[in-house]
Amino acid sequence: MQADAFTMQADAFTMQTDAFTMQTDAFTMQADAFTMQTDAFTMQTDAFTMQTNAFTLSGIAKFNSLRINEMLY
Repeated sequence: MQADAFTMQADAFTMQTDAFTMQTDAFTMQADAFTMQTDAFTMQTDAFTMQTNAFTLSGIAKFNSLRINEMLY
């Protein structure tokens, strides 16, 4: 009888440990998801910056082209 009670207590402890492990795993997955979202936002920001830089360079190139044309003609 005492052995059965001890076995039940051990089983309950194992289940509590498993539940804690699953909660820890869930927290880790949420943290990973947040990290991926942050990375995606950073990449979007970088892409926007590159588009802005490309637009600026395009404007500079057009201006320089007009200046060269004025010098040639």
